[in-house]
Amino acid sequence: MNQVKKEQLRVTAAKIRLGALECVYNANSGHPGGSLSIADVLAYLYFDKMNIDPDNPKDDNRDRFVLSKGHTSPALYSALALRGFFSTELLKTFRREGSILQGHPDMKNVPGVDISTGSLGLGISTACGMALSGKVSKKDYRVYAVMGDGELEEGQVWEAAMFAGHYKLDNLTAFVDFNGLQIDGKITEVMNPTPIDEKFKAFGWNALVIDGHNFDEIEKAVAEAESYKGKPTVIICKTVKGKGVSFMEDRAEWHGSAPNKEQYETAVAEISATI
Repeated sequence: MNQVKKEQLRVTAAKIRLGALECVYNANSGHPGGSLSIADVLAYLYFDKMNIDPDNPKDDNRDRFVLSKGHTSPALYSALALRGFFSTELLKTFRREGSILQGHPDMKNVPGVDISTGSLGLGISTACGMALSGKVSKKDYRVYAVMGDGELEEGQVWEAAMFAGHYKLDNLTAFVDFNGLQIDGKITEVMNPTPIDEKFKAFGWNALVIDGHNFDEIEKAVAEAESYKGKPTVIICKTVKGKGVSFMEDRAEWHGSAPNKEQYETAVAEISATI
């Protein structure tokens, strides 16, 4: 990836983080930690890779995106707003009565959301259905899904993994946000899903492990997934929960806590200084 594109994506990811924080702060509710850790993947997909059109969000030939870990909707809403699906001013209405931007993505009311998610495990299952539909319909679109590492504790994830492997859904690329933490602490202590790559390989997937904050590695992995035939691909992204905000980084307590005014201003200042 050339340096100009890399710098553009880095700035975009920072703006996604700022938007996600704005959501959570104004609502005094939400999930900042996992929203910040997926910002780089979202920046790459929405601003470089995916075939999408904000003026025609239901285009049958568009690429599909599924936020399987739907509680990190602030990051998705921020990316969608920056991409032009709706006004960035709406981010301030997150989780408020009457707002389209509720705590989990809603495909009926939010432009650019391809499927409503929330209950963990359901999103990746739906992504598999989208991918199979594309195969049956002989469509060229690709399906991208983001899962949490704690989400891998859901049995339905592995039913979906078996399904995708069996039907050779090579038009499906799943990302695992491997930040190592969930609401109750370290995933290895709550319900250890590692080694994640070997488990997916056993279900018939092509599995890659990358630095989820490195755009060169993200781009290379997505390109490999696109060229790999006969198997779905999972990209296990090593990330930092709360990435970009020093006092949130690698802290489980920021899984589902909103910052106060002082904390919010500190977080915004830290991220803004990198732009």
